[in-house]
Amino acid sequence: MIKYVVYLRVSTSRQGASGLGLEAQQRDIQIYLEQYSGQPFEVLKTFTEIVSGKDTGAVKEERQEAIVLAKKKKAVLLVAKLDRLSRDVADIATVIKQVDVKVACMPHADKFQLHLYAALAEQEREFISQRTKQALASAKARGVKLGGKRPGHRANNVAVKKQANKRAENLRGIVQPLVTAGMTTREIAAELNKAGLTTARGGEFQSMTVSRLVKRLNDTQEA
Repeated sequence: MIKYVVYLRVSTSRQGASGLGLEAQQRDIQIYLEQYSGQPFEVLKTFTEIVSGKDTGAVKEERQEAIVLAKKKKAVLLVAKLDRLSRDVADIATVIKQVDVKVACMPHADKFQLHLYAALAEQEREFISQRTKQALASAKARGVKLGGKRPGHRANNVAVKKQANKRAENLRGIVQPLVTAGMTTREIAAELNKAGLTTARGGEFQSMTVSRLVKRLNDTQEA
């Protein structure tokens, strides 16, 4: 019998409380177990953690308990996506040396392939970060106003919506690649803040601000 220890991770307390992200991971895990796992199998335990994958220094207690249990029971550590385990190549390499790791969305990948994929994903994130900085510099050079406060007078709803859509479009070339790369809204907010951008009210970007921005971009693209 194949034994599994499942590890799920969400990046914010808001996602953890709402279940956002967990359902998708649980679905992918179930697909793997039903269609790709050898039979019979047993899920010994499922660990769920709320911590940022980008913060490699964070103590992932649930993950460590999952690893310990997998080692003790000679079980497979199963995650939905590789970045749910970690986004740091060295960290991933350490884990896959300790236990057998399977990734639901890459059901046939072995340890070498997982290590290679992690390295490529890290390179891609670094490249996107550099591209984002260049895009910001180019936008500012063209005189595009990406930050700033709203006008003092109260505009009607149509004008406000039009202004919000226009500002969202100015950010599309910066935000969309980060979304495509799989960054969380919290991580995207950090990138925008690091670049010196501000929200329409002149404040820092937060996870919820980016969520609304991404939704607006999706809505205007479909319209």
